[in-house]
Amino acid sequence: MPAAELDALFAALPEDRRATLMEVRDAINAARPDGLEEGLQYGMLSWFVPHTRYPAGYHCDARQPVPFASVGWRKEGLALHLFFAYVDGETLARLVTQAAARGIKLDAGKGCLRFRKGAAVPLDLIADAFRSTTVDVFLARYEAGLPPSARRRR
Repeated sequence: MPAAELDALFAALPEDRRATLMEVRDAINAARPDGLEEGLQYGMLSWFVPHTRYPAGYHCDARQPVPFASVGWRKEGLALHLFFAYVDGETLARLVTQAAARGIKLDAGKGCLRFRKGAAVPLDLIADAFRSTTVDVFLARYEAGLPPSARRRR
């Protein structure tokens, strides 16, 4: 991805949000599995499986690469969208359980973690979640969960 796009994303954020996003980005980049690319997707900093690896693209919009994870700011705070955990289920449950063992109650959806402004982000747990899968395993789980109508197009 062009560095100018990432620079623009970071420049548009207030300093406190930029610092948090950079910390999360650094933790993810150190732990992400091989085969992912970093870039902007849906207006957020994202990691995805490029078309060179998975030419069919995302079943919702084949022009988009298959998303793996995204992080962005909402009015309330940071949102971490873990599509790889959404297609798995066990990854997110394990992350929530590990956080609870440390006394951290995560605000979690099916594949999303939300952190209020100023809340500590458990970077090591997030990094462990990224290390817990490979792109091949992720793609197998993704394809297994596709609706029959999408499977026929592949």
